[in-house]
Amino acid sequence: MEILRPFWHEKLQRAWSRVPIAWLSGVRRVGKTTLARSLDQALYLSCDLPSTAERVADPERFLRSVEASVLILDEIHQLADPSRFLKIAADAYPRLKVLATGSSTLAATQKFRDSLTGRKQMVHLQPVLVRELAAFGVKDLRRRLLRGGLPPALLAEQREPEFYAEWLDSFYARDVQELFRVEKRSAFLRLVELLLRQSGGLCDFTSIARACELSRPTVMNYVEVLQVTHAVTLLRPYHGSGKQELVRQPKVYGFDSGFVAYCRGWNELRSEDCGLLWEHLVLETLTASFPARAVHYWRDKQQREVDFVLPAGRNAADAIECKWSVSSFDPKGVFAFRETHAAGRNFVVVPDLPAPLERKHGKLNVTFLSLEALEKALGAK
Repeated sequence: MEILRPFWHEKLQRAWSRVPIAWLSGVRRVGKTTLARSLDQALYLSCDLPSTAERVADPERFLRSVEASVLILDEIHQLADPSRFLKIAADAYPRLKVLATGSSTLAATQKFRDSLTGRKQMVHLQPVLVRELAAFGVKDLRRRLLRGGLPPALLAEQREPEFYAEWLDSFYARDVQELFRVEKRSAFLRLVELLLRQSGGLCDFTSIARACELSRPTVMNYVEVLQVTHAVTLLRPYHGSGKQELVRQPKVYGFDSGFVAYCRGWNELRSEDCGLLWEHLVLETLTASFPARAVHYWRDKQQREVDFVLPAGRNAADAIECKWSVSSFDPKGVFAFRETHAAGRNFVVVPDLPAPLERKHGKLNVTFLSLEALEKALGAK
């Protein structure tokens, strides 16, 4: 069954309208190859195959022979000199649309000696978004929360814990050791599992280093690797002149709700579990729909917080809270935030809300809305 993913097709077309190379990145098994092969009028090449390396050894000769309008180079980092090939394609054959895929960004390997500035645009493929669930035949949002958004796990007949364990092993072997030469396998995987268990919380590098029996500089280096490979996202605190605000400590989010549930040992979900994992799905949508906008969180020393904050112009910021139900919203965090940052809108994102609700909490105006409505309110195109 072919699953249509127009959101991502449009992302690629928009990238090609600006530059000749679209780089499709994302974690292993997220669906990069399937998405790439769904493109019309495309020549697909897997760079994992030795025959592909032989075929593109002479870039100019090969590119002259390409009759398709789109050239797909899957797992391009496997080529001996991928940046040289892409540079020739972009400079000498600018009408040819090139799609390069990989589990990590262009900076993930020293093979990319040229940054390809002005020739490429990144498209980060996220796990299946809420807006895509109907296309995947998934009607129960809890299924997406518990299993995650990697298609093999989401579409399996039953939840298979072995999938997550095997994925973590493969992630280390193929994306981390192969590209970054990280040698301490057990310590690295301990770190990954700890960050996934703590996903949605503050990231204390000193405590994490102690728990993983690693030095603090090593932990920070490994976390940078995890960010480059899209396995975790760090959110920086939003702050201004408030003396009680956190200004340095980041929050960490794992790349997929299914892996967070797996590492926490959850086989079924309670309402409070759904609330935490729903927060992850909202973040995935924000980063997919607004890749150029910085997403922050806010917290003060009294532990009052706002899930996400998006700067919205000079001295203004939109506050976004993620709740599993309308009744679970407590306004004290947004109240505290607005004492220091008065300008901006206040949103509470709730699943399955048919129409936005406007409510007042004291002097605070709050809009309760669905994830789709939030995208529209924030200006998604």
